[in-house]
Amino acid sequence: MTTLTTDTALETVQNTFNFSVDKFPLYGPDNMRTPHFGLFRSDNSECVGKSVSARYVPHNTDDILAITEAAAEAFDGDTNVRCHFRNGHFVQFAPSNEDRRDMFNVAGGDNIFPRFMVNGGYDGRGFKAEIGFFRDMCLNLSMMKSVESFSRSIRHTSGLRGQMDELIGAFSMLKESWCDLTAMIKQMSQQTVDMRDFLNEIYPEPVEDAGKRAVTVHKNRTELILKRLSGEMRRSNVDFDLRNPNAWLAYNAVQGYEQHDATRRKSFNNDFDRVLKAGNSQAVHKAEKLALELIA
Repeated sequence: MTTLTTDTALETVQNTFNFSVDKFPLYGPDNMRTPHFGLFRSDNSECVGKSVSARYVPHNTDDILAITEAAAEAFDGDTNVRCHFRNGHFVQFAPSNEDRRDMFNVAGGDNIFPRFMVNGGYDGRGFKAEIGFFRDMCLNLSMMKSVESFSRSIRHTSGLRGQMDELIGAFSMLKESWCDLTAMIKQMSQQTVDMRDFLNEIYPEPVEDAGKRAVTVHKNRTELILKRLSGEMRRSNVDFDLRNPNAWLAYNAVQGYEQHDATRRKSFNNDFDRVLKAGNSQAVHKAEKLALELIA
């Protein structure tokens, strides 16, 4: 990503989302009317999300532009922006390159930097803004979903440009929570875990009568996670037994596996989709929950 001024960031969003999502009635056999409506992209007629009611009003690109402008204000006008569409609009924000600095260092340059993700899905839940971190060492992008203060809901109403003060306030509060996030991560880095027990909680060992494939899948997955963990410990010069890493490294080993190494359908092969898939992974949620329980 490159550093963009507010005007250029808005242009990037406008150019990426240069289509509308329109609502059309859905019909049954013999053109039988139904109470359901479908959402479709104007550029390629692709169906978006799930069916909706007659009262549902889909958000539009102008609403995403309002959110982008508010995020840029929270970052003092200069920000990095990355856009993606998958059953909704996703926009990732980061501080400018000039403002990027080492926010956190576990050992040997294990640096993380803030990332803000906004999801404008077509599921009736409105917009959600979250703060997370990008980790240089393994190129992980992760949102810590267990802590309520690390996310903000934005009401799904028409005309978000009329709510700029509210939007800017939401991003400003997320920006302030970065210190809480880094403090939590530092605590995780000071608590060791039994890696075998940690993984067994997340990926239970196959039962005795499990088939050969289940055993092979479990073995291969464990080996990939431990290989990732070993490499990160080596690169960060962390002096831990592989069997007893700290909770920060253990969490990232699972998160990194789910984001980068786990088998995906072809439709999930680009980087942004892998981030989204890992963000919804139950294994990642369990790893986060276990790591946080250790420092509670």
